[in-house]
Amino acid sequence: MTNWKTTNQSLEKTFEFHTFEEAMQFMQDATPFITQTDHHPTWSNTYNRVHVIITTHDAGNQVTEKDHTLANFLDELFNR
Repeated sequence: MTNWKTTNQSLEKTFEFHTFEEAMQFMQDATPFITQTDHHPTWSNTYNRVHVIITTHDAGNQVTEKDHTLANFLDELFNR
């Protein structure tokens, strides 16, 4: 897990891409894993950036292993 900040009981990171299309593809490529694990981030896209906030709502908005797993997956996806 690289460059994630822990803020307000969540993990937070902004991924930066070369183009808008690459940012959108990243979100699309992450969707099957997110659906499979049923652990959905709060995320937004602004041109070539995707800002992600992850917390486990079922655990009272605490950072759990589920959050670390998703963060690691997103890092791996970004580095492909």
